[in-house]
Amino acid sequence: MNEIRKNRNIGIIAHIDAGKTTTTERFLYYTGKTYKIGEVDEGTAVMDWMDQEKERGITITAAATTCFWKGHKINIIDTPGHVDFTAEVERSLRVLDGAIGIFCGVGGVQSQSETVWRQSEKYKVPRLIFVNKLDRVGADFFKVIKEIKVKLSSIPLVMNIPVYDKDENFIGLIDVLEEKEVIYKGNYETEAEVREVREENLEKLEHYRKILIEMVAEVDDYLMEKYIEGKEITKSEIKRGIRKGTIENKFFPAFCGSALKNKGILFLLDGIVNYLPSPVDRGRVYGFSIDGKEKIDRIPDENQPLSAIVFKVYNDIHIGRVLYTRIYSGKIRKGQKVFNSSRNIKEKILRILEVHANKYQEKNEGKAGEIVALIGMKKTYTGDTICEQSHPIIFEPLEFPEPVIYVAVEPKTKAQQEDVYTALSKITEEDPTIRLKFDTETGQLIVMGMGELHIDVIIERLRRESKLEVKTGKPQVAYRETITVSSTGEGKFIKQTGTKGIYGHVILQLEPLERGKRFNFESKVSSDKIPPEFIPAIEEGVKEGMEVGSLGGFPVIDIKAIVIDGSFHPTDSDGVAYKIASTIAFKNAYQKGLPILLEPIMKVEITVPEEFLGEIINDLNFRKGKIDNIETHKDLKVIISRIPLRKIFGYTTILRSLTQGRGSCIIEPLCYERVPEEELNKIIIK
Repeated sequence: MNEIRKNRNIGIIAHIDAGKTTTTERFLYYTGKTYKIGEVDEGTAVMDWMDQEKERGITITAAATTCFWKGHKINIIDTPGHVDFTAEVERSLRVLDGAIGIFCGVGGVQSQSETVWRQSEKYKVPRLIFVNKLDRVGADFFKVIKEIKVKLSSIPLVMNIPVYDKDENFIGLIDVLEEKEVIYKGNYETEAEVREVREENLEKLEHYRKILIEMVAEVDDYLMEKYIEGKEITKSEIKRGIRKGTIENKFFPAFCGSALKNKGILFLLDGIVNYLPSPVDRGRVYGFSIDGKEKIDRIPDENQPLSAIVFKVYNDIHIGRVLYTRIYSGKIRKGQKVFNSSRNIKEKILRILEVHANKYQEKNEGKAGEIVALIGMKKTYTGDTICEQSHPIIFEPLEFPEPVIYVAVEPKTKAQQEDVYTALSKITEEDPTIRLKFDTETGQLIVMGMGELHIDVIIERLRRESKLEVKTGKPQVAYRETITVSSTGEGKFIKQTGTKGIYGHVILQLEPLERGKRFNFESKVSSDKIPPEFIPAIEEGVKEGMEVGSLGGFPVIDIKAIVIDGSFHPTDSDGVAYKIASTIAFKNAYQKGLPILLEPIMKVEITVPEEFLGEIINDLNFRKGKIDNIETHKDLKVIISRIPLRKIFGYTTILRSLTQGRGSCIIEPLCYERVPEEELNKIIIK
């Protein structure tokens, strides 16, 4: 148990270009994992190992690594910041015990930093804050701290105060806890000078140290008693209080520095081991029995029965399918057979690996609290639970957003059609936000994704990794359908064939759900009308019916299906008959539910010099955009708006031409809304 207490499983989360990968590279250098600091801009970052990541200067796939600091083992996942790869962040946060939210000292709380912060809140992940890039002109640590309070409704606990020279150059930090000034002298943080806090900084230090002690006292009754009585609270007691408050998500210790200039990284490393939780601190994890009726828990202990979740699949050209796995309890050994409770199958583990970006180190076993890569399992996928068959458990599967854009993909030659499909299928295994389907009318293969960059990366991977050249059509909007009123439908699939017949009879009620709820299924039918063993087949039939709506042939979302009646035959009924009957019942009910068409609405954050504000607003009005807010950042205006996806294809290029190359934007999916009546006919006729 002591060993597991020294494990830290953390993620680095932030807006694009806030400095996630640069910070991770510094961690690797200062912990001795690498002997040379990698740089994103030079394409030498260890964690951005894909060719496309090096060329584009962005992180595309979440990369994992392990390093050691002060006797603690730190498993780090560096996640992408671009909204098109949000699934990588989602699945990483699902399995992590802690995270570091990095914020740009100039940009502050930007749109994607807000998104990833909310994602980490969803999984109640304790976090540290690192305000980066304080060496840049216009950086303001306290402005960012204020934005975190207001925009994220979160409480930062200031641990560092930046120090500037008379020319406003960032030269060091004040350690609020130790009451010391750390002044950076050379190119490396280890060359810093530690000195007493100068008189002009004492007032600021006293102010933030008082706040720190008050906040720590609030989370611990013993410390509160000492504080009220005016007794001194020792540094070790303050540290213990900070750790307790961080793990309980009462506040978030805030550090600052410049990762690029090697300033503030050692404070952050200390913060990881001192304040972020170990798997033991995170406590019990909960799952369900195979039938979903009973809640089960597992304690993070290697002597408990095995339980783990596969959160990422990667197809490595050298070693095959690599399954990134978080072990919650028990042990996994090389050569062991494990039970995939999500799919009710047994799989054999051939190899266990420790991951460092795209390099692997062989291990004989993986223990509770570790993140490892497993080789050998052929039928296990992202979100699957693996465990001991004698102690089964199923963890809640991962949820991913719906794709909002699609393109038709055609191979250069007919002979390559199967190769293209096989290569794309492997990529969809790795990235669950990519969907594939065949257009039966045109015979084309359709690739669906989260945005234009997402699709570009997929097509480029086909070319580089599989040596396949393809032609793509224009990007199209991934519309959805739903119903507006409750409706009921009946489905019968009854046939007599020789001695044994086929019998399935279902009556379904459909109800509209609020936007974003996707799908809900319930059975209210008594077992004498439809035996319980046929209910899963009915649910499958409904899901199959939802794949193609009757309005325009688009997938159906945001509905609840309730089995309210039906009948069965003691010898002729089977699962297949009920599946077909429920699909018929669904289609029957759906047409009565007054279906409507939904379109993806995008949140668009546009940053432009003030002189172009009028022109941008006029353009947004032309695109049927709604402006939610306009913020001022020095001489720049940040426009937060919502625009239908169909109106903003290629918007980045248009924005550059409208602003003489000085404007930038971030586009991310926001929600689905009803398509206006005047647009409906154009879309459905298409």
